[in-house]
Amino acid sequence: MANSKRTLFLKRRLRVRNKLRAVNAGRLRLSVHRSSKNISAQLIDDVNGVTIAAASSLEKDLGVVGKNNIEAATKVGAAIAERAKKAGVEEAYFDRGGFLFHGKVKALADAAREGGLKI
Repeated sequence: MANSKRTLFLKRRLRVRNKLRAVNAGRLRLSVHRSSKNISAQLIDDVNGVTIAAASSLEKDLGVVGKNNIEAATKVGAAIAERAKKAGVEEAYFDRGGFLFHGKVKALADAAREGGLKI
């Protein structure tokens, strides 16, 4: 019986997250979610269970509402890096979830690095 795309995605997400947790204990997690219409990122403190900062292409001040392309991902990455600096966060580990590290996900990570966030 063939696995569905969703099942494979969920297995990949758990595999990636568990490997990252083992290596990066005590650091904040930069989690990325990409849908067909939007992209978002959150800085999460897993120890306390709180979100420190978040950015999404749904925000009107970023100027990319309704777009899900590399330009939108770059703006979201820059915004999350800026908000992380305001919160006093300098480094985090990048949790790509079940998404492959290319295209929009890579553009978001590169923009966060250029913004001064150490990933």
